[in-house]
This record gives sequence, structure tokens and C-alpha cells, in this order.
Amino acid sequence: MRFKVACEVAAMEQKQERVLLNHQVFDRFVRIVALFTGDPKVGRTALWRFGWLVALILGFNGMNVVGSYVGRDFMTAVAGRDLDRMLVQTGLYLVVFSVLTVFAVIARYLEESLGLLWREWLTGLCLNRYLAHRCFYRLAVRGEVPNPDQRIADDIKAFTVTALSFALILLNSGFAVIAFSGVLLEISPLLFGVAVAYAAVGSYLTIRLGRPLVRLNYDQLDKEADFRSALIHLRENADPIALLGQECPLRGRLFERLSELVRNFHQIIQVNLRLNFFTTGYNWLIQVIPILVVAPLYFRGEVEFGVVTQAAMAFMTLTSAFSLIVTQFQSISSFAAVIARLDALADALLAAEERATRPAIEVSEDQTQVAYDRLTLRSPRSGRTLVAGLTLAIPYGQAVLVVGDRSAQAALLRATAGIWDEGEGRIVRPALEQMAFLPERPYLPPGTLREALLCGCIAEEIADQDIMDVFALLTVKELVQRFGLDSKQDWPGLLGLAEQQLLAVARVLLLAPRFVFLDRPSSALDPQRVAAVLDLFRQRAISYVVFEDTAGDLEHYDRVLRIDRNGKWQVSSVTGGQLAEKLETGSA
Repeated sequence: MRFKVACEVAAMEQKQERVLLNHQVFDRFVRIVALFTGDPKVGRTALWRFGWLVALILGFNGMNVVGSYVGRDFMTAVAGRDLDRMLVQTGLYLVVFSVLTVFAVIARYLEESLGLLWREWLTGLCLNRYLAHRCFYRLAVRGEVPNPDQRIADDIKAFTVTALSFALILLNSGFAVIAFSGVLLEISPLLFGVAVAYAAVGSYLTIRLGRPLVRLNYDQLDKEADFRSALIHLRENADPIALLGQECPLRGRLFERLSELVRNFHQIIQVNLRLNFFTTGYNWLIQVIPILVVAPLYFRGEVEFGVVTQAAMAFMTLTSAFSLIVTQFQSISSFAAVIARLDALADALLAAEERATRPAIEVSEDQTQVAYDRLTLRSPRSGRTLVAGLTLAIPYGQAVLVVGDRSAQAALLRATAGIWDEGEGRIVRPALEQMAFLPERPYLPPGTLREALLCGCIAEEIADQDIMDVFALLTVKELVQRFGLDSKQDWPGLLGLAEQQLLAVARVLLLAPRFVFLDRPSSALDPQRVAAVLDLFRQRAISYVVFEDTAGDLEHYDRVLRIDRNGKWQVSSVTGGQLAEKLETGSA
């Protein structure tokens, strides 16, 4: 119990550290911007649009300063009952507002188009890394990064939009400080000092009150994604859930995740409550303070009435520029959580790439065999030894059945495919282009039947008649008659599991690899179908390794590899469909 509590505390501390903004996250942000602007395809366009945005912000702030003087003279004319002067200032007001409107609309358009360009570029960059070296699988196996799909789809969108918005707000605030500091110093140096001090105190108190929002927003994004993934699971498995009557346990799971989501969001609301009390009062006082400071000057006749309104406008603008933390803290806290999540995803992708490019398991190519030399495989999560020191050679032309521990079978299959990272030893196999792997659950991508059967790069090399001949051998020729080769369909929704598996077999027969690895084909096909498929592989000189729970009919195999739960293994030969002598054994 004490150990469990200590682990939970450590995990909490680790999570709090992950959501802190530090120089490493800032450096990564700078590198992303540098890569984006330096990209030969989009960099020039991005810099051009950003340059126009800067020019528009400069012009906008300049027109705001002009507008403050126009407003000052307008209010002075109203106070002095000078109708002609008021009408002139009204005309100037309309000109200033028209120019400001044009600047604001064009700047908004450029900001949105630049944000979209950045999102498209960064999403493409992340997708390439996510798909390269099968990193998507490596992240799923280890479970290091929850909901990577949401981070790519939603967090990158939030990151690009918010980062660009903050950059423009900072630029606008900087220009506003430069533009209105002179105006405020001209009216009252005391008021300028009050503005700086007021903003500094407000920023400090806002940080103290709102600091928990960073961690809470980080957690909220994950909890929202967990709840949505549970709903997606319910939708994708609606048929078996309804048939088995499993609504009750799923209802409990959904409401549990909903409760976690609501509980975390309730904490966000409580922090926001305290923060809003402060920021609302802070913003109200901004409207009163400049009048309290400048009104005595007006009462003594040292300034005109319009100066009072100009001072109020300049004070509010300058204080808002200095008070970005106060006015934007909730957005900043959400942005910090997004950066931390993307930073964690980037680190996990980098680690997955390193594991893929520097594998602990040595792999070499040999077209004549699949061989394992002192191969040890472990679970990436528990560290349990699944296969201990396996030494086995499978020459081209032999057929092997692998039975025993299911986790060990899965590890061996994936290690052969080059996607298992935990372990050591050596694997010798043909190039992956000369191998095929049939998972227990067939995968048929959306699209046409031809696309589901063949890789796009070689589809043109296989004639329609060859496809029809293979379909006839597998007795699924009616599929072409029903749908045609070029009709786009949702194949998993239309076809039964057996038909999907036979399409996967047809793909292997058409591609004709040297070796094929089949994971539990009997779960989708009956024994007669499995035997027919293995006969076809023999006829086409395709060596096969089959993974099953138990050893049934051994007629189609030359050897049997048995692996138990402790990683111990045993190889036996097959003679006349029966197990013969034990050839080799091994253990840790």
C-alpha cells in the first residue's frame, strides 16, 4: 500500500513537471518556427504574410494614436459647445475608423491564412514522423503518450492558432507601449508610473492565483480525449456489444470517464472563480484610475476636458499592453498545456525513432531462411521475459507451427516484422518486401477492391485475370461479381471475417513472397479452409509459419515450436502428421 501511494505521488510530481514551461520547451518552439520559415516550399509565403501583418499592426497603432488626438479635440469641442469644430472632428473620426476597419479586416485574414498554412505544415511534419519507422505502433505498444491522435489533430491546431495570436498580441502590445508612452508622459509622468506599477502588481497576483490552471488544463485535454475514445469504442463495436448485452459494464466505463472529466473541470472552474474575482476588479479600476489622477489637473485649468478622455484611453491601452498576463492568463495556461503535450509527443516520437534506427535486436538479411540466434524478447510494459534465448533456423521451403503462450507468439511475430524493440539477440530473414504477415484480424483499407488487394506501387503489374484466377482458387470469385474491382466500399462493414481473411490470403498469393507468417488463421477460417490455404502456399513455393493456440492437425507442418509462459521453448519435428523427436530446447 505504501509503495502504491509513493508511486502515485511520484507520477503526480512527474506530471506537474511535464506541464511547466522551461527553456527546453521554448527552444523547441523556436526550432519549430525556424523550420517553418526556412522550409523552401512554405517559408517564403509565411515570412511575406507575417511581414504584412507587422506592417498592418504598426499602421493600426499609429492610427490609434491619431484617433486619441481626434477624440481629445472632439470631446473638447463638445465641452465648449463648438458645433463647427465638433463636425470637423466627427469627419476625421470617420476617416480614422474607416482606415482602422480596413487594417483590422486584412490583418485578420492574413492571420487566419498564416495559421492555416502553419497548421498544415506542422501536421504534415508530425504525421511523417508518426508514420515513419512504424512509430505509431511503437507508441501504442508502450502506452507512453495517451491519445497521440488528439495531439496531432487538435493540439497542433490549438498550438498554431494560439502561438500566432500571442505573437501578434505581443507585437501589438509592444507597438502600443511605444506609441502611447509618449502620449501618457506628455499628459502626466505620474500616471505613466502608476500604469507600470499597476500592471506589474496585477501580473504577479494573477500568476499566483492562476498557476494551477496549467496542470488542470493539461489533464482536461487527456480526460476529454479518454471520454471521446470510449464513445468511439462503443460506436465501432455496436454490433457485438448489443448481441452480448454488454451495455452495463460499458455504461460504467463511460460514466466513470465522464465523472473524471467533470471533476477536473470543476477544479478549473473553482480556480477561474478566484481568478475572475481579481481580474474583473482589476479591469474595472483601469477605467477609474486615470480620471482620478488627471481630474485635478482639469479642475485647476491646466488641461482641457478632452485631455481627460485621452488620458483614460492612453492609460487603458498602455495598461492592457503591460497586463498581458492578467488579460490572457487563461489562454496562456491552456497554451502551456498544449505545448507540454506536443513536447511529450515529440520526445516520444524521437525515442521511438531511436529505438527503430538503433534496435537492440540485430537484424540481417538472407533470402534463403528465417533464423533466430539467441533471441530474447521481453514485454515493453512489465519487463517479463516472453521468449528466452531462442535459436532456430527455418530454411526456405519448410513449414513451422508455433504454439504456446499467446504473448510470446505475438512478440515473436512482431520481432520478425521488425517492430518489437524490447530484447536482444539476432534475427536473420529476407527483406521485408519478400515477406508477408497476416494478422489475426484482417486489415482492408477503404477504397476499391483492387486497392484493398494490392499495394499502389505494384497494382499495375498484376493483370485482372491473375486476380480472378486467385479468387477462383479461394472460391470468393463472387465478390468481383457483386462489387467489381474498382467499386469503393467499406469492406469491413460489408464482408464477413472469413471473406476478409481470404482477401488477405489472395493478396499474399498475388504478391508471392518467400515467407508468410499467419497469426491464428483458424479464428477466421474453418479447418478445411486453413488446410486449403496452406496447400496453396505449398503449391506456390511460399514458406509459411503459423501461430496457433494449440497443435491440431500437423499434416501441413515440418516442425513445431512450443513456447511456454516462462519463455522456455522446445522444437519438435513432425513425421507423418505426428510429433516425432525433440530437436532442441531452451530457456533463460
